Amino acid sequence: MSSKRFAVSILGAALFGWLLAVTLPDLGWLSGLTSILQTTYLAALKMIVVPLIFFSLMSGVLKLRQAGSLGRLGSVTLLYYFTTSAIAITIGLVIVFFIHPWTDYPPIGKIAADHVSLISSDEAGFSATIGNLLKALFSNPFAALAELNILGILMAALLFGVAAAMTLPEDSPVPRFIDDTTQVVYRVAGWVISLLPVGLFAIAYQLTQQINYETFVSLAHFALVVIGATLFHGLVVLPLIAWVTTGRNPIAFLSRVFQPMMTAFITSSSAATLPLTIKTAQEQLELNPAKSAFVLPLGATINMDGTALFEGIAVIFLAYMFGVELDGLAIVVVFLVTMLASAGAPGIPSGSMAGLQVVLLAVGIPLEAIALVLLIERPLDTIRTAINVEGDLVGALVVDRWT
Repeated sequence: MSSKRFAVSILGAALFGWLLAVTLPDLGWLSGLTSILQTTYLAALKMIVVPLIFFSLMSGVLKLRQAGSLGRLGSVTLLYYFTTSAIAITIGLVIVFFIHPWTDYPPIGKIAADHVSLISSDEAGFSATIGNLLKALFSNPFAALAELNILGILMAALLFGVAAAMTLPEDSPVPRFIDDTTQVVYRVAGWVISLLPVGLFAIAYQLTQQINYETFVSLAHFALVVIGATLFHGLVVLPLIAWVTTGRNPIAFLSRVFQPMMTAFITSSSAATLPLTIKTAQEQLELNPAKSAFVLPLGATINMDGTALFEGIAVIFLAYMFGVELDGLAIVVVFLVTMLASAGAPGIPSGSMAGLQVVLLAVGIPLEAIALVLLIERPLDTIRTAINVEGDLVGALVVDRWT
């Protein structure tokens, strides 16, 4: 299914579910059917999220071994990617701290969480909270998988990935196995995402009694904040980085990378745009082909500035809408988990939804909350994908200049 058809099907399914709930609110069999569909789809999301986190992060770490073996080239590339992702998340969290117009309207209300967040503060104070955080991070890997302990899963994948990268020989078949398994998981995730219209129809029907006009206004405000923050990062921060580090004129740079950015905007896939991104780097920006051929594919995998920014704002928005209080430590967890989740997001349309549910589960926000964001996720996905590709090209500039 094309990106446009998928977006139309999502909006159509949500609207259809809302209309049925409004016109036929007391139809028992329909309420039961949508409840089953909602439960099934959310269960499918939870089923795929654990292997998606574990294998995508391990695969990413093993890819970084290749970057590390290339010395200065790999070091500068990784430093740039992690720095710009951190900047993007910080921009999102700072902007949402000052600009949050949806708080002028009442939240939807609380819904039961799938599990208790392991990072929430309690009466025992800060030291107990840090202790809970450390226990969540360094828990038994199998227990973390069974209990859907997101922090424990992330830490296990990171530790085992680093250990494998440091221990295994270059000709070991294990990295290839991990990468192949990751692709299988991505395929299954793609199947689950393709069923999104069905799941969203059911969720929209179930949530209609809680959603009103004020909810849609809050959602529109959220979308405007995300768009504004994303455009600021893409039109100001990234061109400024290119100008300061390489001397490239920001206007001239944007004009040269317009075509791959527009392609990413239309396809909502950084992976699908990669051939054009490489061609632009070599022909329009006149970069070293060997360097760009290394930097850009790695960036399409782990450099997701727009996705990281979006997920940070979305978590704050959904926490308010569903009555989940986030303290200072929770914000730190949002920052750290968003960094890892955005790096492991599949480069496919709506692939960032997998990362977003990771962040939601990490801070105890019910997975049903994601339905609100899904109503407008596709238009926002087009913008942040374009910014992701722009960030990759700025990275290619920086690496070409400083290696």
